[in-house]
Amino acid sequence: MSESWADEFVDKPLLERKVAHEGRIWDVVHDRFEIGPYTINRDYVRHTGAVAVVAMNENDEILTIRQYRQPVGAYLIEIPAGLLDTPDEDPIIAAQRELLEEASAVATEWSVLVDFLTSPGSTSEAVRIYLARNISSLDSNVLSLDDEESEIQIRWVNIEDAMRNIQQGLWQSPTLVLGVLSYSALRSGRDAQGDWPARSHLLRTNRVHKLNKA
Repeated sequence: MSESWADEFVDKPLLERKVAHEGRIWDVVHDRFEIGPYTINRDYVRHTGAVAVVAMNENDEILTIRQYRQPVGAYLIEIPAGLLDTPDEDPIIAAQRELLEEASAVATEWSVLVDFLTSPGSTSEAVRIYLARNISSLDSNVLSLDDEESEIQIRWVNIEDAMRNIQQGLWQSPTLVLGVLSYSALRSGRDAQGDWPARSHLLRTNRVHKLNKA
C-alpha cells in the first residue's frame, strides 16, 4: 500500500458556520461546506472534549463508578471521566482532577491508553482515555459532589469480570467499554504527554466549544 491508511485531518472549504444553539456545555452549529463539486449542509454538536481514566490497582481490578445519566434515563457503570474545562487545559491535568473528584483517588503512574471520537457524524467530541496505576485512595469525605455526581458509588472490579459484563451487555458506557477492551488487549499505554492530533485539529478549526460554567 503506497499511502498511509490512517485518519487524515483536512480543511474542506468552509462557506458558512453559524451557531444554531448556544449551550452552557456545548453548542449546536451549522456548517455549509464543499466536497468536490457538492455543497453540503450539516448540523452537529460542537463539544468541549473530554478525558477518562482506566485506574488499575495491583490486583488487576479496575475502578468503576455508578452514575445517573438523564439522556438515557439510567444509572450506568462508568470509569471516572469529565470535560476539559478550557481549550488549552492539559488533558492529563483534567484526568487527574476527575479521578480525584469522582473517586477520591490519586495515581503516580500515567500513560495514554487510547484516543477516540465518540460519534464523528454528529459531534466534535474527542476523548482521551488514560491508564493510571499505583493508585492511592483518599478519605471519601475529602470532596463534596453535587448534581448527578452526588449519588456516585465506587467499586473495584476484576478485569475478567469487567470483560464478562461487557460481553453480556451489562455495561454500555462507551468510555468504560473501550477502556476495558483496550486495557485487556494492550495492558500498557503510551507517553502521557504525547500528541493528540484530533484535538489539535479541532482546536485549530474552531470545532471545540469554550465551556461556560456560569
